[in-house]
Amino acid sequence: MTDPAPQPDRDCPLCPRLAALREANRAAWPDWHNAPVPSWGPRESGLMVLGMAPGQRGANRTGRPFTGDHAGRLLYATLLKYGLAEGVYLERPDDSLTLTGCRVTNAVRCVPPANLPQPAEIHACNGFLAGEIAAMPRLRIILALGVLAHDACLRALGLKRSATRFAHGAMHALPGGLVLADSYHVSRYNTSTRRLTTEMFEAVVAAILLRL
Repeated sequence: MTDPAPQPDRDCPLCPRLAALREANRAAWPDWHNAPVPSWGPRESGLMVLGMAPGQRGANRTGRPFTGDHAGRLLYATLLKYGLAEGVYLERPDDSLTLTGCRVTNAVRCVPPANLPQPAEIHACNGFLAGEIAAMPRLRIILALGVLAHDACLRALGLKRSATRFAHGAMHALPGGLVLADSYHVSRYNTSTRRLTTEMFEAVVAAILLRL
């Protein structure tokens, strides 16, 4: 069956810096995924969870978004708690975790150096995000994890960044009926500094469920 959304090739050349890192990773860790990380979860979902980019030892290693590093722990524990996923998350793609009520993707599909993509790389990958959004017929809410994801979502929808400003816990009504929900990223830095607590993130997801 043909994928309704365009996907980057395994050897996508759009971002030279990311392609160079990908080749270096393949040489150093040939058994890792080391390629653009595909989105995960049913396209019929009403919720998209949008992250920033794959982690070097997380999704870049395992090939599944937010799988294998610290960021996935809070994300998937919360999705399980609120009935948006089933099974057990064991930080590897062959665990029993299944997404039932959301689709998870990233603004940038390839791991960037120091886990921080450059603006040109975000722009180069934005067409893939736009395609993902367009291919979700029942999409109602996009949960942006961090400012970068928030801004990438607006760009993918053809909106200016000045249209809405990122604010943790905010729910932005967008043209066409979509809602853009904001949360601080579920990164190790944010959770260890308590910029984002479990209770804060759960509150965002609980508020989203009231709108789905």
